[in-house]
Amino acid sequence: MGEYPFVSVIIPVLNDRDRLEICLQALEKQTYPPELYEAIIVDNGSVENIESLIKKFPQASLIFEVQRGSYAARNKGISLAKGEIIAFTDSDCIPAPNWLEAGVRQLLLIPNCGFVAGKIKILFQDKNFPTAVEVFDSIFNLQQEKYVQKYHYGATANLFTFKKIFEEVGYFNFSLKSGGDAEWGGRVFARGYSVIYADDTCVEHPARNSLAQLTKKVIRQTGGSYDKEKNQKQKRAILITSLLGFRPPLRSAFRKAFSTDTLKSRSRRLKLFFIILLIYYVSFFEKLRLQLGDKSKW
Repeated sequence: MGEYPFVSVIIPVLNDRDRLEICLQALEKQTYPPELYEAIIVDNGSVENIESLIKKFPQASLIFEVQRGSYAARNKGISLAKGEIIAFTDSDCIPAPNWLEAGVRQLLLIPNCGFVAGKIKILFQDKNFPTAVEVFDSIFNLQQEKYVQKYHYGATANLFTFKKIFEEVGYFNFSLKSGGDAEWGGRVFARGYSVIYADDTCVEHPARNSLAQLTKKVIRQTGGSYDKEKNQKQKRAILITSLLGFRPPLRSAFRKAFSTDTLKSRSRRLKLFFIILLIYYVSFFEKLRLQLGDKSKW
């Protein structure tokens, strides 16, 4: 690669000590020169003892952010980062051994590069017999290549950029419950920077395996989307769109559920079909709840 730049890896954490340890163990095995990267762990209000874990890893340091929210935590990490390159991942991710090397190489290779979004490989608890919930998560969430090519952003589970980009376009919007990476990526793309998907820059991410986890995520995502649209003064349009969306997406749900090769049995595919409809209506009613509860909408 030639001369290696210094990299700051930023990882927000909230009560995820066991998976964070696996993530940090993976960072210790990087092919990147160990003296040329740091891992900044930003504790966002954990009750677990994160500090004793961080002391085991020489590249890692622990800081704290009292403002709740992963984007506020990432912003705190950015402000203290030493590296000219910033890499983001999450406490529940497992970076491949060449993750840093591949991400930095891609970032430096592309002229006028705003960010590189790497592959996020979804892991099932049992790869031979994934559950319908896990397959739903793998189909609908963390579709990094689609995010980059269609929507011009990358999920912060696997993202590389230059610190100077934040100095130019600003930090993450920490007021958003979810979607702060999409909002920030849109600003980068609007400035004319190239945004890149890199299949060789990989982290693994465990699939959510319960309806409660899926429901929690979709409520957070819906809240983030609503806040973003609200800031763009589209409140009345949100309500109209919500009411028009009451009709269930039966055809697309059926196509998604029965075209997947991951689930072998008809009963599991049928279960996936109903999960798709359930999550659709969780999002629908959450958006409606937010709109009707917003006293400033009129």
